[in-house]
Amino acid sequence: MQRTFPDSLLPSLSEFIAIRTGLYFPPERWEDLERGIAAAAPDFNFPDGETCARWLLSAPLTRRMNARNVDEVLASHLSIGETYFFREKRSLEILCEQLLPQLLQARCHERRLRIWSAGCCTGEEAYTIAMLLDGLIPDIKTWNITILATDFNPEFLRKAAQGVYGEWSFRDAPGWLRGRYFTGKGDGRFEIIPRIRKMVTFSYLNFADDVYPSLSNNTGAMDIIFCRNVLMYFTAQRAKQVTGNFHRALVDGGWLVVSPAEASNTLFSSFAPTEFPGAVLYRKTANIRLQPLVVGYPVLPLFEAAEAMPPLLPVALAEPAPAILPVPPDEANPSENLSTAQSNQAKASQTDDRGLPLRMARDCANQGRLGEALEWCEQAISADKLNPAHHYLLATILQEQGQHSAAIQSLMRALYLDPDFVLAHFALGNLHQSQGRYRQAQRHFEITLLLLRRHPPDETLPEADGLTAGRLAEIASALLESLPQAAAAVA
Repeated sequence: MQRTFPDSLLPSLSEFIAIRTGLYFPPERWEDLERGIAAAAPDFNFPDGETCARWLLSAPLTRRMNARNVDEVLASHLSIGETYFFREKRSLEILCEQLLPQLLQARCHERRLRIWSAGCCTGEEAYTIAMLLDGLIPDIKTWNITILATDFNPEFLRKAAQGVYGEWSFRDAPGWLRGRYFTGKGDGRFEIIPRIRKMVTFSYLNFADDVYPSLSNNTGAMDIIFCRNVLMYFTAQRAKQVTGNFHRALVDGGWLVVSPAEASNTLFSSFAPTEFPGAVLYRKTANIRLQPLVVGYPVLPLFEAAEAMPPLLPVALAEPAPAILPVPPDEANPSENLSTAQSNQAKASQTDDRGLPLRMARDCANQGRLGEALEWCEQAISADKLNPAHHYLLATILQEQGQHSAAIQSLMRALYLDPDFVLAHFALGNLHQSQGRYRQAQRHFEITLLLLRRHPPDETLPEADGLTAGRLAEIASALLESLPQAAAAVA
């Protein structure tokens, strides 16, 4: 593409985009910048890219168009929406051969696993992870598995939730994939089967503006975070900010998986780089004893481009094998982890601090210690049954445990106590969306927006981890836009 913007315009435009979105466009990528602005121009009602660019540089930065944040409109056109099933197979091989067997053995009693596809685009990566888990875990219905997939582009999220893909999405996938996990639609497209689609929860999140990790958007206590081919488009400052949030979102011993092109000791300095043949992954290593990994699960030949479908795994579950596990509390640094003894001591002294149970419930939930979090939350409710915030927190913990029906009941109790509790309506919208009940989700997101009109945009909402009313309104609007329209009409 031949550049058409004046050379005097591009440096200022590049700087503006970096400030507003965190996306980095050095001179060698200015053609991409022009192309993206030209694509965005119709959304801002301009006939061409140059006119749009000049308006952006002169217009007030707070102006919005079509009820969507200007920054997100720009980012949706300037970021790359290119993905496909089984992309970057080496990372997925390591996932199946190393990371998942270790986690499955370590969690064979708790049977809980949390994975986040951050920057999920149109959903191929998240569904790939779901299919790998389906092939690896013979008794998967007995596990509480969370696969959270987030993006800032509502159009991407809508397509991902629909789960319908054309040939281009299968260009590097194993030959058996479509026969096992898709049904043909007769128009050259293929729809993912409901069982796999229900394993993934798609949600809106903007790395630049939103709060994470947070119980309010279910981004805490992750075992594995996939963020591939995303960070490379950010400025160094924004990328460092995002990786810091990822570090806090992971449990001790959790893994961050990035693209080989994004590997960097500087960017991931808070992680321990772990070398595998052909890839480097990053690990949060506080209080982790490194031991040789002994794989107890057989591995499916998932990555051979064979036409025959591989057999499913045997039903028998291998006994727990030595793995890389957190150090027991009596061997860990007591200043860094709250041991069971300390937790019990805190319970004994809770009469001196009425807010202690709620704080402890939040702390335990953020660290993935959901059993303890539930106990603390139940103590808080026993002490003050009429506080809707306690029932809201209980719902977030139950949701992380996979108890969606119980979580909905807790949110309804919160709304009985406070019908205008905006976060409870927002959480109900998210829960219904994750279960494919799009009409109910639509209703609660619309109520959320109505209630938010009563709050100044810059007001920080209670129980929202610093989220403002204006930002929640933008998120709720984006989630409404991301709902599959046909499904919402009939759900």
